[in-house]
Amino acid sequence: MSREFPIGLTPPDWLVRNLQPQRAAPVNRPAVARAALAMTLPLAIGLAVGQPSYGALASMGALSGVIGDTADAYRMRILNIAIPQLFGAVGVTLGSAVYGFGWPAVATVTGVALVSGMISTIGAVASVSGLLLLLNCVVGAGLPMPGPWWLAPLLMTGGGLLVLLLALLAWPLRSGVPERSAVAAAYRTVADLLAACGSDVPDAYEDARHTVTQSLNQSYDLILARRTRHHGRSPELTRLVAQLNAVTPVVEAAPAAHLAGRPLPPEVPAAVLHLARAVETGFTGPIDLRLPTPDSETSRAVDHALRHAAEVVAAPDAEPGGPGPGAGAPDDRLGRPAGLRSRAARAARDVALSAASWRYGLRLALCIGLAQVLVSTVPVARSYWVALTITFVLKPDFGSVFSRALLRALGTVAGLVVAAAVLSQVPRGWWDVPVMLVLAPLIPALTPRGYGYQTAAITPVILLLSDTLNHQGAALLLPRLADSLIGCGIALVAGYLLWPESWHTRVGAKLADAVADTARYADAAFGPDVDPAARARMRRRLYRDLSVVRTEFQRALTEPPPTGRRAAAWWPLVVAVERIVDATTAARVRVKHGAAPPSAQEVAQVTLQLAELAEGLRDTEVLYPVRTDLTGPPASVLQPLRQEIAAARAITSPTT
Repeated sequence: MSREFPIGLTPPDWLVRNLQPQRAAPVNRPAVARAALAMTLPLAIGLAVGQPSYGALASMGALSGVIGDTADAYRMRILNIAIPQLFGAVGVTLGSAVYGFGWPAVATVTGVALVSGMISTIGAVASVSGLLLLLNCVVGAGLPMPGPWWLAPLLMTGGGLLVLLLALLAWPLRSGVPERSAVAAAYRTVADLLAACGSDVPDAYEDARHTVTQSLNQSYDLILARRTRHHGRSPELTRLVAQLNAVTPVVEAAPAAHLAGRPLPPEVPAAVLHLARAVETGFTGPIDLRLPTPDSETSRAVDHALRHAAEVVAAPDAEPGGPGPGAGAPDDRLGRPAGLRSRAARAARDVALSAASWRYGLRLALCIGLAQVLVSTVPVARSYWVALTITFVLKPDFGSVFSRALLRALGTVAGLVVAAAVLSQVPRGWWDVPVMLVLAPLIPALTPRGYGYQTAAITPVILLLSDTLNHQGAALLLPRLADSLIGCGIALVAGYLLWPESWHTRVGAKLADAVADTARYADAAFGPDVDPAARARMRRRLYRDLSVVRTEFQRALTEPPPTGRRAAAWWPLVVAVERIVDATTAARVRVKHGAAPPSAQEVAQVTLQLAELAEGLRDTEVLYPVRTDLTGPPASVLQPLRQEIAAARAITSPTT
């Protein structure tokens, strides 16, 4: 018999969303094995040579490598692990140089926090690098490092590079396999999208389309990032980019098929799955798709797109041209990215001139500075944990600061329970090796479940390693809990509540940008002089932006009231804008395959309405009434688009 909470004890929705584990992929067994070996081996070597503190430092470096060991492609692993290790070495060097110097240590760590926060806005690798720079600086300034000044950074970097070495062992045997698997996975998500076309299942098509966008984003990012580091022409990478580009017309035909209101024949998604298998195996022979005979504009569009994709997949020397992003400009993120030197210079310039990077850097520096001042004036033993907690929590690019503070506190409590059993019952020395062999694999195994789970897994590992350095045993458990709660409190007050931007959802502003881009896309979709490749890049960029809006919406829902409630009010409009983009794409596909093109006046009216909608959404927290005036020929290909725009503008009225 089910049992319900009394009404007064029902937890609020935002709390339930925070505590729910994320849907995780299957456990990455190789990553689990790497974590176990990379973090246990240095500890064992240190014990064997009579220097357990050296082994603990190397294991700390391996821990940072394990956290960064998230990429599938081998070249991406080099970036994700090696570059942050270099920043970590700089951080521990600076921190250990000011250990025990009081106010100079406060100034140094605060300055490092400012730099860390600013470079974290560049991208994913820079964010992890900034995190490790500050983390190791905090550890160096809070713990006495054994040996000469250069030994600690050398050992910690060596531990991280051990993870990288283990991650690259299979590269000669599996070179290119992760990239092919990513492209094949994108094809499979497209098959699911086509299977959902015309479905009566609520949100089935929208969820499938969102999954396709994420998969294409990941695939393009993975392959194009590899192309920037590949000197000379690579037939394999050229072929993979061409195969990704070839699936773009299939994705564009999906909205037209869905708006037709009839499910596609099962042979259609089956054909895409057949192509996915050919991509994954590298097959280049003839591909028999066995498609049904098309009988409408929509079915002709799907048939034409699938046959084109089959030709590209089967071609041994496919070129990346065509409607996909591969034909982009040299500096287009969805095409061939610019050179590393020019991108680095542009990133440095953007960081120095960006108000957002300065705001985040100042927020992080303020919180770290307060923490350092507090622990310098109030006697708290080994209080580096306060700043360490702030460093982990105050990462807006990793999710909601409020949620991370809450989950950090809960995860720390769970981790301390495990640490209490280890530190009180297990003798220090060689027994640490089997304990680490058990604890280390939990980090990559639990991290995909959510930040609270990751914290619970990391906490006992860090406490075990730090106890090897300071020999406090179980006596450090309660101080660590107090330090974590203090750090969470500082992050919430000085890094969250004192900054008004934290209280507002950014859904409206991002959605306004997406609507404005949709207006430009609608104008380009029916313009006579628009390059097809440029039009395809606009559509891909637009769907990528909508994916970001969805992610921001999910983040905002985990915030407490009133932010979470305000975010929830935007969801119908998020869906409406996605439907507008679909209707625009569907109209373009129909025109391309025989439908009469719309008049210039119709296109101008639609783009004007979209521009007005975008202007009304920009920088607003409350939806308000707007004028809806859309008329036109009922048989026009733009009629479904006009209906979607009218629906979106009606949603913005609080009276409907």
